[in-house]
Amino acid sequence: MTTNTQSQSVTGPDIITFGETMALLMPSNGKGLEYSSELHSLFGGAESNVAIGISRLGGKVGWFGRLGKDPMGRLIFKKIRGEGVDVSRAELTAEAPTGLMMREVVMGKTSVYYYRKNSAASRMSAKHLDEDYIAGAKILHITGITPALSESCKEAAFEAVRMARKHGVKVSFDPNLRLKLWSIEEARPVLLELAKLSDIFLPGLDELKLLYQTEDWEVIVSKLRELSAVSIVKGGENETYVVTQDSITAVPYFKAEHVVDTVGAGDGFCAGFLVGLSKEYDYAEAVRIGNLVGSLIVQTEGDWEGAPTWEQVDAILNDVKHIER
Repeated sequence: MTTNTQSQSVTGPDIITFGETMALLMPSNGKGLEYSSELHSLFGGAESNVAIGISRLGGKVGWFGRLGKDPMGRLIFKKIRGEGVDVSRAELTAEAPTGLMMREVVMGKTSVYYYRKNSAASRMSAKHLDEDYIAGAKILHITGITPALSESCKEAAFEAVRMARKHGVKVSFDPNLRLKLWSIEEARPVLLELAKLSDIFLPGLDELKLLYQTEDWEVIVSKLRELSAVSIVKGGENETYVVTQDSITAVPYFKAEHVVDTVGAGDGFCAGFLVGLSKEYDYAEAVRIGNLVGSLIVQTEGDWEGAPTWEQVDAILNDVKHIER
């Protein structure tokens, strides 16, 4: 992939992710988009949200993708880089524009409108992958959004997984099912195949019910145990579940004191969880960290803006009181 910054350090990131990041516009006054004269200019994308979350927690992380060589693309590129994420494999291209999403919260209901067709991100292909870059990581994290964007993006996702497996890099996969991008019939075979190729599978319980076409928890568990991956099931009854071949461990949520914006909670969870693994915590403790980060993310407006530092997480885990001086 074309490099837009100075060469990365010799060691490179421990965790690498890639995918679509879009400009985000939101009303600044609590009104609906139709009635607001002022909009906040933000950005978001599942994979870059995770990358920023990991960086804030002190992890060494890289994100790459394609952005338009336009004002919003340049802004996103600089913001992600400014958060300490390695973007040496990201690309600004004049071939297509940066994608756009608009979000509103009206009467407590969140609605998102996407303008991503033929965006720079949707034109990513396997030729934009750097095998040496992927090979140098410990974990490759991908989501099911990327293969939903286009046929070339789907090929890139599978090729990245192939490269990672070839070099002994663990594959982390969050299906992130988005039915505005494709139907469940289109998504099911692709996402289940990626789950089979993964070392860590990070689905939501509602996603599993759609993918496995059942509401029965026992059936879902039996399906998960057919995979070689450790499955981390989000969205349980106040718990996240770690499902292995011979055990199920329930890890309680952290209660959010004040919910402002629920978008990005799952990405925050992934960031905390992956950092926990990088610190060589066991799966249950890594999930505990993920649960905490997810609960903190929802207390701030935006997809990633509320991502905490490791010092903040560690203070809560150890019940350290904040003192104003």
